[in-house]
Amino acid sequence: MFFSADLLTEFASLWFQAPMVMSSRMQDLAVSGMSGSAGQAEVGQMITEKLSAVVESATAINFALVNEGMIAATALATGTCAGLAGASDRVAVAALKPYGKRIRANVRRLT
Repeated sequence: MFFSADLLTEFASLWFQAPMVMSSRMQDLAVSGMSGSAGQAEVGQMITEKLSAVVESATAINFALVNEGMIAATALATGTCAGLAGASDRVAVAALKPYGKRIRANVRRLT
């Protein structure tokens, strides 16, 4: 079983860069403390970006599933299997892309 390059890129962001973001944030919070405005702003940003990533991911999954359903219906109507390969990868990429985008932005911002 082979995964698409896009899916592997999103997995790599989650696997390697997310721990870097977490450790950088924990170090910043330990130095500045939670009582400071910088610490509170960072915690607020963490919560906001996670909630927006969830909404964006759910929306992207729905669009990807509708798109894959239309591809499957077209394939069924035409009697071909064109476009059916890699459907699960495309849906998984749609689900992970909002998280990977935020992780990569945080790595750039925090390093």
